[in-house]
Amino acid sequence: MSDWVKVARLDEIPRLGARVVRSAGKEIAVFRTAEDQVYAMHDQCPHKGGPLSQGIVAGRQVTCPLHGMRIGLEDGQAVAPDHGCVPPIPAKIEDGAVYLRI
Repeated sequence: MSDWVKVARLDEIPRLGARVVRSAGKEIAVFRTAEDQVYAMHDQCPHKGGPLSQGIVAGRQVTCPLHGMRIGLEDGQAVAPDHGCVPPIPAKIEDGAVYLRI
């Protein structure tokens, strides 16, 4: 049995944007970069709990819409000088579908 769960088609997630999915009662932000790579993490900034899914994606970072904290999509770490982490959730694309390991 696989622990990968299909959550969306890639074309359902806007480039340089995100889509929110729910799993185990938590909201997960699934991000798509300009290069069609996908990343996922809990939809909550470590600073004040802002909705990261509403932030701006640039390169492999998302900027929290509330206070401007930048979070690396690959590792979930805040970009200096900020501190904090949002643990990433493994994501992959297969046959045009996005899967998360939840």
